[in-house]
Amino acid sequence: MAVFAHATSCIAGETLRFTLLGPGPDTVTVHDATDDRLVLTAAVDCPAWTLTVPADWPSSLYRAVFKHRDQEVYFVVRRPSGSPSAAMVVSVPFATWQAYNRSGVPGESLYYAEEPTRASRVSFDRPGGGPPPQRWEEGLLRWLRPAGYRADFCSNLDLHADGPALLRRYRLLVVNGHDEYWSMEMRDAVEAFTAAGGNVAYFAANTALWQARFEDAGRTMVCYRDPVRDPVAALDPTRTTVEWAAAPVHRPENTMTGVGYRHGAGAWGDFMDVMKETEYTARFAEHWVYTGTGLRDGDRFALGAVGYETDAALYQDVDGVPRITGADGTPPSFVILATADLRHWRRYGQGGHATMGVFRLGAGTVFNAATVNWGNRLADPVVDRITRNVLDRLSAPPDPTRWDAIGPAPQLAALVACEHAFWGLTPDGALLVRAACGQNLPWRPAVAPWDGAHDPPVCLAAPREAVSGMAVGLYAVTPRGRLLYREPVRAPAQWEAVGPAPAGIRALASADGTLFAVTEDDRLRCLPLARLAQGDHGWADAGSAGEALSLTAAGGLLLAVDRRGRLRFRPPAATEAAWSDLGPAGDRTVIAGYDGHLAGTGGDRLLRWRDISRHEGGGPVTP
Repeated sequence: MAVFAHATSCIAGETLRFTLLGPGPDTVTVHDATDDRLVLTAAVDCPAWTLTVPADWPSSLYRAVFKHRDQEVYFVVRRPSGSPSAAMVVSVPFATWQAYNRSGVPGESLYYAEEPTRASRVSFDRPGGGPPPQRWEEGLLRWLRPAGYRADFCSNLDLHADGPALLRRYRLLVVNGHDEYWSMEMRDAVEAFTAAGGNVAYFAANTALWQARFEDAGRTMVCYRDPVRDPVAALDPTRTTVEWAAAPVHRPENTMTGVGYRHGAGAWGDFMDVMKETEYTARFAEHWVYTGTGLRDGDRFALGAVGYETDAALYQDVDGVPRITGADGTPPSFVILATADLRHWRRYGQGGHATMGVFRLGAGTVFNAATVNWGNRLADPVVDRITRNVLDRLSAPPDPTRWDAIGPAPQLAALVACEHAFWGLTPDGALLVRAACGQNLPWRPAVAPWDGAHDPPVCLAAPREAVSGMAVGLYAVTPRGRLLYREPVRAPAQWEAVGPAPAGIRALASADGTLFAVTEDDRLRCLPLARLAQGDHGWADAGSAGEALSLTAAGGLLLAVDRRGRLRFRPPAATEAAWSDLGPAGDRTVIAGYDGHLAGTGGDRLLRWRDISRHEGGGPVTP
């Protein structure tokens, strides 16, 4: 005797049909699987039962228990399309549950992976297909409601069938546990969601390792696991059911999730207990993800949460700090927050690493815990706090005034970005440099300090491109009115005098092939580099400096921090122009524009940045 549902989800207020195989009536009890609350008891009879889902049932994962058939059937209740009840939606991995259903039975499961008798097609019209014995998803699902979070639920097959329409109702998609099998439609929907500003939190691993296809109106899952037997490979190679990163698909999951199982680790079967002695090491404790944890870089945390499978990104250590290489498809914005070296797991299943991190994908933000068992360790206060930080931030409207830490910073008098690096001047004129990225990389001194210690440079600027022979590089001014130039290299290089500058300059920037300087009388002075190249050293008046204390250029604009601690901007014109407001600068006292960001430092000795495009009001700002 057996029973199965005709869908993995249904909408509250609608119906879900069940088929009962074998003779005789039965008694069914339906429970909310996140808290075991009994919501329905009914007498049913074969061959079918139709459940009319009450409209007031909350969106959740439910478990129908058929007493005499001794079987459980899981299904999700979704909210109607026009009435989401939360800012986040949790996806339940029914596709992966079905892939493992009846593992090892010839012709009835996609497992075990390399057995010649494994199936390449499995049906949802059969018993089973619920969570595995290890219940990887259960911890987080049971934690959400008592922790104070409202969440809607969906089946991951809903992402396949109607992902774009479903996701646009939410700010945050939560992927939880073990969600290994993804169709192209699922990936396309999630990637479009993040591109448009939606956020994703992966409290999971082994995510989207395999491409699957769904046929027969979604009731059959296809995954050949090789391109030779898959008949679609010759017709549409992009839909071949192999690992997403493998030929002929060449679409590594890293581009969506930030990490991947190819460089992750796994401990299987009798060796799973190795998880109990495995933990993460914090690598960027000043990041917002760690707020309230009390951790410092190098501290270990999340004992037992790392496994049974993990995902990872390729990285290299730079002065003791990890920085992704991108060689595996991980986006360049990926910031590594924690790592675990699991290469010794090669004796347990697969050796590799675990790499927790966060990155921007389009207009959205993606967090990845990079481990399957994260949700089952939420009794750990640090795991709990990190999870809350992620959910709170990614499910809330964007805060346009927030500056995110990207590493430590010394006291700086000036800051500029040039050739993918941040360059800073200390109050005594020392020149420091670090890579321009979101990772918490240390500052290093430029190799050859300027030898004019009695008149050190006090401001910095860098043009986007060479103009009339005036090279791209670092331009600086001194208190005595000298304009200097230096190549933007970490190898030995000297400051060279290239002309005079107005006395008393307190800020400098370069835009539209022109140097702009703020003088003590609150005037904006300008000198086109083309004229400088011709020996013309005359700085023209370009209007009011708007009480600017720090100046930079980005996106064809001049941007400043004024005396009131406000960010302001104006066009880089050689004549008077109005300054417009972009919101608070926090305590940023020096700023630099780079790659759509404003970076700056202040009293907290942290280098922080924010998107230039995000500001109070949210809409376009015109002078």
